[in-house]
Amino acid sequence: MQSKRIRTEKGSGNVFSDLGLPHPERELLKSRLTLQIYRLIKARGLKQAEAGKILGIKQPHVSALMRNRSGTFSVERLMEFLTALGQDVEITVRPTRKGHGEVSVA
Repeated sequence: MQSKRIRTEKGSGNVFSDLGLPHPERELLKSRLTLQIYRLIKARGLKQAEAGKILGIKQPHVSALMRNRSGTFSVERLMEFLTALGQDVEITVRPTRKGHGEVSVA
């Protein structure tokens, strides 16, 4: 049996950019912030309704966040959710060694 070769490409590190979506850096940041929110809600064993009360949103919106659907929320709002969950959010700006800067969430 002969195996078929699968063509692959090395990604840029930002799937949103690789897919040609608009504002890929913002979308990657929102995705990473949403992942942190998801992890906090799961780690605390919160039900979606409980998380909604903490975040000041309705349960269906929490459900969307838990499925990494942050499209309706701005980066600022996602950061507010993190602070409501007892997290400090720190933004650091520093010169880059590359031709252009990047946004990251630790």
